[in-house]
Amino acid sequence: MAGLCSARLQGDVAAFTAALRTLVNNPQFSDVMFVVGQEQQKVFAHRCVLACRCQVFRGMLSQAPVGSQDSSSSIPPQGPFILGNVQPEVFLAVIEFLYTNSVTLNSHIALEVLTSSVEYGLQDLCKLCVKFIKDTLSVEQVCEALQAAVTYGQVDLQQHCLAFIEGCTAAVVQTQGFRELSDVVLARVLRSDRLAADELDLVQAVREWAHVSSAVLERPVPEVAALPVRELRLPLLAPSELVTLESYNQQDLLIPVENIAAAWRAHALRRGSGVPSRLCRPRRGTRPRDHHRHLEPHAK
Repeated sequence: MAGLCSARLQGDVAAFTAALRTLVNNPQFSDVMFVVGQEQQKVFAHRCVLACRCQVFRGMLSQAPVGSQDSSSSIPPQGPFILGNVQPEVFLAVIEFLYTNSVTLNSHIALEVLTSSVEYGLQDLCKLCVKFIKDTLSVEQVCEALQAAVTYGQVDLQQHCLAFIEGCTAAVVQTQGFRELSDVVLARVLRSDRLAADELDLVQAVREWAHVSSAVLERPVPEVAALPVRELRLPLLAPSELVTLESYNQQDLLIPVENIAAAWRAHALRRGSGVPSRLCRPRRGTRPRDHHRHLEPHAK
């Protein structure tokens, strides 16, 4: 007798996906509803799809109804589930992915969809978002993308954003996104040797960032700027520029006096002794000054 043969054959994936797409936010046959965003938009879904595709939704949909005395009740909650902190367009993108394993993104929602993908534990959606963001990165959005990349531990996206910033630093520091960076992320940017901007321009950009952050956080300028200021390479500035810097500094105390004193000491000693070597190293966009030849940027 011939042996039993078996095989798993696959039909038309595109047709299958198209059929499932018709169920996205379709009230017909749906058994769960969400009320999403400040607009309180209703979004209809099917609990079996959500539960099998996402552990977070499985937990949400298997909880006992509010007011139930039996935590093991077999009656699933019907909703509506209120999701007030997410845009409807963002939530629908997540739902689309769960149903079709694909997602429709645009530059206005990509970062928020990335946020949701992390919150819902959807690694494949996260990868799609990162790819889209990298492919469509712009001067206006790169700082926001970098902030998100650091927040969610997306190392590849961090590196891509930093390389982008290094290529067009002068334009990036003028954006609203730059002024909204956290102090930790700004300091990370300022550690780069490849920034295409002169140190004097970077000092001014940090000063503007610090005044915005001070107003938003309601904290003094020196306090909010403490971390990024450590990365400013003051020994690269000429004596006349340091004099001007001191004049501005009397108004907002952005830079600690000891940092400026260290820069003056580098001039007096005609070398970078006593200053961390990284602070004497010209960046890619640093304008040459006569005294640079006396610094020791490679000293250990």
